[in-house]
Amino acid sequence: MDGTLAVIWLITSLTDMGLNECPIGCTRLQDAPSRLSLQAANVIFQEDEIGQEIYLGYDAPYRYGPFHVTYGASVTDDGAAWIGAGAKWTTRNLSDKPFFIESSFMPGLYTQGDGPDLGGALHFRAAIGAGYVFGNGATLTVSYDHRSNGDTQDINPGLETLAIRYAISLD
Repeated sequence: MDGTLAVIWLITSLTDMGLNECPIGCTRLQDAPSRLSLQAANVIFQEDEIGQEIYLGYDAPYRYGPFHVTYGASVTDDGAAWIGAGAKWTTRNLSDKPFFIESSFMPGLYTQGDGPDLGGALHFRAAIGAGYVFGNGATLTVSYDHRSNGDTQDINPGLETLAIRYAISLD
C-alpha cells in the first residue's frame, strides 16, 4: 500500500471544503462533537497478519472547516507503539441517515518494540472507514489504515490494520 489512503483523505476533505465550507470560511473554527474512542485491530505486515493492536483516540470539540482535529495512540501485542495527531474528515452533508464514511491523516511517531522495522520513527497514518451513529452520539466504525514513513527513510515496508472502533460522545 502506498499513499492511496492519504490521497483519499486529501480529495474528500478538500472537496467537502470547497463545496460546503468555503462559502462561510474555508477553514473557519467551528464546534464539532468530541469523542473518546477505543479500537481493536488486526495488524498486517507484508500481507501477513502478525498480531493485534489496541488504539485509543480523541476527537477534539472543534474543527477547522471539514478538518476535525484528532489524536491517537496505539500499542501492539509485540510492544510496537505509535502516537500521533492529525485531521479526520467525516461525511456530514451527504445524507441524513445514521451511516457515515470517514478518512483521516495523522503524522506521528513509531517505536518498534518487538514489532517490524518500519524504517525510522516518523510515520504517517492514513485511514478510511464506514460507521454508524447511535442516537446518543456514540459511533461504531470499521476501518482500514496504512502507516509508513512516506519514503523519508531507506526502509519503508509499511504496516496496515483492519479495525473496529467504538467511540462515545463527550458532549
